[in-house]
Amino acid sequence: MSDTLVVNEIYLSLQGESTFAGLPCIFIRLTACNLRCSYCDTAYAFTEGGKRSLDEILGEVQRLAQPFSNQKSQIGNHKCPLVELTGGEPLLQPNVHPLMTRLCNGGFTVLIETSGAHDISKIDPRVRRIMDLKCPSSGEVERNRWENLGALKETDEVKFVIGTVQDYEWAKRILAEHELADRCPILFSWVAPLEPHQQDKSLKPVPAGQTPISRKELVERIVADALPVRFQLQMHKIIWPPDQRGV
Repeated sequence: MSDTLVVNEIYLSLQGESTFAGLPCIFIRLTACNLRCSYCDTAYAFTEGGKRSLDEILGEVQRLAQPFSNQKSQIGNHKCPLVELTGGEPLLQPNVHPLMTRLCNGGFTVLIETSGAHDISKIDPRVRRIMDLKCPSSGEVERNRWENLGALKETDEVKFVIGTVQDYEWAKRILAEHELADRCPILFSWVAPLEPHQQDKSLKPVPAGQTPISRKELVERIVADALPVRFQLQMHKIIWPPDQRGV
C-alpha cells in the first residue's frame, strides 16, 4: 500500500525530554535510521517493525487519546496527550509528512524528533521540530545538515546530546557561532550509559581521545559558563528501568 509507514511501536507514556517533559504523550516510533550514533538506545528500531496504514495509525492514536477526551486536558495552548514522531529517523519515510498533517488537523500538538541529518523545511509548520546537532562523541558529527539552521523557528528546539568534555566545548562553540539561543530553545542532554545488551555492534565507537563527562560536571559547566540552555535528563529512564521499551 502506498499510504503506509513501517512502525516499530505506538504507545502512551510521559514525554521524557524537551520543553514538554512531563506531559502525557503518544509516541509513534518509526523503523529505520541511517545514522549509528555511539550512544543510541533504540537500536532495535533500526530493523524491527511492520507496515501500518495511515488510517490504522491514526485510529490507534485516537484510541490511546480517548481517555483524555472528557477531561480538561488542555495545558496552555496544547491539547493532551501530545503526539511525537520518533525513531529511528522518522524523516526517512516520506509518508510521515501526510501523517503529521492529519494529526495536526485532528487538533493534536505534534512533535517530531529528528537527527538533524535530513531536511526539516518540508515539515508541516504546525509541527514542533526537535532537532539534534550531533556532537563529536556520537561518531556522526559529519552528518549534520547545517542548512537546517536557516529553517529554525521559535517553536523548534535544538538538542545537543553530550557525553564528553569535547562534546561540551563543541556545543558551546556552535551555540555562540550560530547564535542559536536567539532562534529557539536549546537543550543540553546528558548521555546515559547504555546497558550491555543495548550496545548494538553497528553503533559507531566514541572517537579516541574523548574524555567522559558526568551529568554533575555538565551541569556545573553550564552554570559556570552562564549558557542560555536547558539541561535535561531522560525522565523516562529515571521512572522506569533505563532499557524498558514502550515508556
